[in-house]
Amino acid sequence: MAASALVTENFKFVSLFFKSKDVMIFNGLIALGTVASQTMYNVFAFHCPCSPGRNYRYGLAAIGVPALAFFLVGVAMNRGTWDLVSECRLRRCRKLSSPAAFTLVGSVVGRATVAPATWVIISLLRGQAYTCALSEFVTPESLDGFPSGHGSKLMAKFPCTDSVPLELRGFWEPIENRLQYESQLLGWLLVAGMVLTVFLMMCAHRCFSPLGYRQESYWSQFGTSEKELFQRTAMAHARLQAARNVKSFFGFVALEEEEEEQQRRWLAAAENPSAPALISSTDWNRVTGIYLYRENQGLPLYSRLQKWAQYNTENNMDDMEKEMDMLS
Repeated sequence: MAASALVTENFKFVSLFFKSKDVMIFNGLIALGTVASQTMYNVFAFHCPCSPGRNYRYGLAAIGVPALAFFLVGVAMNRGTWDLVSECRLRRCRKLSSPAAFTLVGSVVGRATVAPATWVIISLLRGQAYTCALSEFVTPESLDGFPSGHGSKLMAKFPCTDSVPLELRGFWEPIENRLQYESQLLGWLLVAGMVLTVFLMMCAHRCFSPLGYRQESYWSQFGTSEKELFQRTAMAHARLQAARNVKSFFGFVALEEEEEEQQRRWLAAAENPSAPALISSTDWNRVTGIYLYRENQGLPLYSRLQKWAQYNTENNMDDMEKEMDMLS
């Protein structure tokens, strides 16, 4: 029972990654953008140096460096990264177990890997960088009829056929075919590995998710709606506060007619129409960080904001102090 509870608990983190179809659509757009970038790079920027030692370094750099850049950008742009940072900074990760942290980091890395993996796969399927990198390591003795006495220095020149002696240029086609075969084989094996990994992760998620399919779909809709409304309201709140401060300094605030009408509507909808209250840093921290699905007396709590709202409505500050530091 304990082991089952632990597995179920930690797979709640995986649901943060798989619970929304928008994630899959977003990943697809990233992959398509990466394909376009890779194509443009090969057309405009890739030029094999055709020199021993340089071919290998340049070919690997053409595959690895952009992939690393895509990965770092993906990690930096992932909201889960900063939720984890906030969790460790605000609450010292004291409620975050090692398996759960590993699973969450895995979800962040998984999303960040989409673009670099796409780059590497397309590079291998095209075979241009791999052919440049490995041409100098082709053994001349493995080619039928190739003259003896030649080494890696000559083999490295084959990607630039104009620099190869005329009588040896006919050997470039079998060399290129061999390297293209190896490159594409690695690319398809990588595709198969990624597809299998995603399939197994989705199966594991469905097996261990604490929620049913319909409730998980509702949670996804809830999270999307809450995020949109929170951002929109935060923008309005910040604008009202800014207008109030500017008016206090100058005695008036220069707003467009449409902005004035918006502010009147916002103030009319507020509990205190005189001015929106400033929100304390403590409350900001309480609604920031990692959150796992939780129930209170059988009723679901889908987010930190919902948990905060419930305890704030009940004016139960003692329980709020204890509960808001909990992940689950």
